[in-house]
Amino acid sequence: MGNNNETLATDFIFLGFSSLAELQRLLLGVLLLYLVTLSMNTTIMIIIWADQSLHTPMYFFLCVLSFSETCYTFVIVPKMLVDLIAEKKTISVLGCAVQMYFFLFLGCSHSFLLAAMGYDRCVAICHPLHYNRILTWRVCAQLVVASALSGFLVAQVVTPLIFCLPFHTSRKLNHFFCDISPVLRVAFTPTNLSEAISFTLGISVLTIPLMLILISYLVVLAILQIPSAAGRHKAFSTCSAHLIVVIVHYGCASVIYLRPDSSYSSDQDALISVTYTILTPLLNPMIYSLRNKDVKMALQKAIRKNVLSQKVFQ
Repeated sequence: MGNNNETLATDFIFLGFSSLAELQRLLLGVLLLYLVTLSMNTTIMIIIWADQSLHTPMYFFLCVLSFSETCYTFVIVPKMLVDLIAEKKTISVLGCAVQMYFFLFLGCSHSFLLAAMGYDRCVAICHPLHYNRILTWRVCAQLVVASALSGFLVAQVVTPLIFCLPFHTSRKLNHFFCDISPVLRVAFTPTNLSEAISFTLGISVLTIPLMLILISYLVVLAILQIPSAAGRHKAFSTCSAHLIVVIVHYGCASVIYLRPDSSYSSDQDALISVTYTILTPLLNPMIYSLRNKDVKMALQKAIRKNVLSQKVFQ
């Protein structure tokens, strides 16, 4: 009995959607849909890796994005699924710190990777004849490494800063994973420090990449002043999927991290977090890839090859 009380005193307790009991069944269905999303992202990565015709900078970034989103959801969704059916929704302090570290690392890397993909589209539209000369494999690798390094630096600074703070005895998080705001609310910390951490993170991880994306598309809009309607349609079609993912990702994240602490709402934050931890990875394969003619052709070719090989061995 003493050991159980000690465990409860040192663990965080997820309240999750306990105040929205009717929504839990719906969420279980949505989270099961995540398994489909996971398989779709995995399929996209395999197709891009296996098909030589997709070995271009655009699909290289798309493959990295799919891998990043798969890892990103692994950090949150499996624990969320367990907690939906578990009686005790707890996580240790170390487990919470590890979850926050990888959430920040992958989430921040994701933001800068979207900026790199915006630059890729800008170069493809503005300098189509010099596209492969400007975006060499070395440059692509450097952009991916720079995105990952940015996420690593943010996670390396913010996570220890938060978990070096003393926490209340009652460590109930009004969330379903260890996000910054819910954890800071159970720590002995001044309100101005909590707002400073969230605002600084929002400026560095959301505003800077978003400004880079906006600059890329301002350049693209200038190029779109061409008389050819077919040319404008082709240019827009290459950017529309990226813009949808950018709007969902930055829109949801901005509501949470770029707003005053006084407007905090745990239920609202939890619902928005579901959007960018489940909906965005679903948008990636459905909008970014499966509506793409080259990816669909590669997928059909892989299916035909697999069916043919099965017939040969029968």
